Amino acid sequence: MSTARSSQISAARRRGVIDALRRGAVPESGLDLLATGLDRFEVALDAELDAAASGGSVFKAVRGEYGSGKTFFTRWLGERAKRRNFAVAEIQISETETPLHRLETVYRRLTERLTTASFPPSALRPVVDAWFYALEEDALAAGASEEDLADEVDRLLTARLAEVSRKASMFATALRGYRTALTAGDETTAAAVLAWLGGQPHVAAAARHGAGVRGDLDHFGALGFLQGLLTVLRDCGHPGLLVVLDEVETLQRVRSDVRDKALNALRQLIDEVHSGRFPGLYLVITGTPAFYDGRQGVQRLAPLAQRLATDFTTDPRFDNPRAVQVRLPGFTLESLTGLGITIRDLYAAGADAPERIKALADDAYIADLARAVGGALGGKVGVAPRLFLKKLVGDVLDRIDQFPDFDPREHYELTVSGTELTDVERNLTADDIDLDV
Repeated sequence: MSTARSSQISAARRRGVIDALRRGAVPESGLDLLATGLDRFEVALDAELDAAASGGSVFKAVRGEYGSGKTFFTRWLGERAKRRNFAVAEIQISETETPLHRLETVYRRLTERLTTASFPPSALRPVVDAWFYALEEDALAAGASEEDLADEVDRLLTARLAEVSRKASMFATALRGYRTALTAGDETTAAAVLAWLGGQPHVAAAARHGAGVRGDLDHFGALGFLQGLLTVLRDCGHPGLLVVLDEVETLQRVRSDVRDKALNALRQLIDEVHSGRFPGLYLVITGTPAFYDGRQGVQRLAPLAQRLATDFTTDPRFDNPRAVQVRLPGFTLESLTGLGITIRDLYAAGADAPERIKALADDAYIADLARAVGGALGGKVGVAPRLFLKKLVGDVLDRIDQFPDFDPREHYELTVSGTELTDVERNLTADDIDLDV
């Protein structure tokens, strides 16, 4: 990032990115500021987003080793989607919290994590309220009077959800129940019915009965509700929904019967996306090469392996960004240094002592620090980005900015303790290093 561009970024965006890196986390937004090396994907991904916005549906599998930036990549894609007014939901797949074979739980997490450019998670209620407002506006534009507005809105609701209701009639019923409760001033029932619509279990029986819905959402109903949610989103100005299923490789560590169910659920989802059932949906999964290529992952289910098959035997320079599966190359010492320089410039643009930061954390020092962090992790530079950026911001740049007599080459010696590493980082480097704990 050029120094000129760094100075044009708002203080809030800069602070959000820097604060996240200081914690060792991937920023929730502002990823375009750090997106070095992703330009090769831009044209293909933008075309796919446009296709989804036009009523198509897309499935994409992202592969990369730990540290290659899969979460960064998907959040960067999410920001591009939001600029097209998509809604976005990022879901962490896990055996206990969000098992992939239970699509009703995946749908529930989707509604909990639903976000738009205007609303943070969960944006379900603002989206539903905006939809009813859009229906009212359409009814009034068609000549409805105030007296018959409620009936006209209900007629439009039925018409817009006709396709959805063939497989998930309770979706429209719940929306009617929500509106009825709101009209009656019964906020408690309205909130309960909306929770049920979002797939939440254990909603009070009285609220469900009053809205005319019954039971809890099941595996098959979840697909119908997803279809309904896409319709609601589209009608209130969101042409698409980007859903990210992150860390799908965790399936390799579950019981074999659960793994087989999850892999089959993934195969089912892919087929539903390609069938055209979910216009506006852009579904992304992320996983490690071992998940896609190993016998405990995708290769365990031949039909799924066929759907995801992509040739990666050629030079990575010629990887096809339009393919169903794309790979992230991971960081090298050079690219890690480049990212560090970008962060240094971003930090300096909002610092109290920008010139001191640029002088003491010059490009050569950034390269030395990147090399040192990689060395501390057994030479595995690909594992280093999170820890490198955390050290750079919290241990080096913050100190230069606050203490005029601090010189990182004199007063800072890199240490890496076991408590600073995530479980995955610790496992990947345990055989190569003797950490200072």
